Amino acid sequence: MSAPEKDYKFAPSHEWVKDNGDGTVTVGISHHAQELLGDVVFVELPEVGDDATAAQGLSLVESVKAASDVYAPVSGEIIAVNEALEDNPELINESPFCDGWIAKIRLSDPAQLNGLLDSSAYNNTIIE
Repeated sequence: MSAPEKDYKFAPSHEWVKDNGDGTVTVGISHHAQELLGDVVFVELPEVGDDATAAQGLSLVESVKAASDVYAPVSGEIIAVNEALEDNPELINESPFCDGWIAKIRLSDPAQLNGLLDSSAYNNTIIE
């Protein structure tokens, strides 16, 4: 587990959520997910101002192996996207928890965070 990972929440579909403490969260994909994908070559970002709906498509990440949907782990308004991914999609591989974030969302209901997994519970789901 990487150092910051313990402070994140996770969806079973391999997205992470970092609570920014102001009613917003930052969202990306887990280290495990980026490892499964391999070298990321393209990221389709959502639009600022769009609504994100939990468990619905948020983004698309394409790698040399496959294309994979990224699902919104929470519902709310998209307030920022990581435009650096347009020119440097490999940031998802290099720094999935820092530079490789995908979007920031203003939560429609902060209680949604309670339904996500902590890092220990998430890691237990991916150990086989």
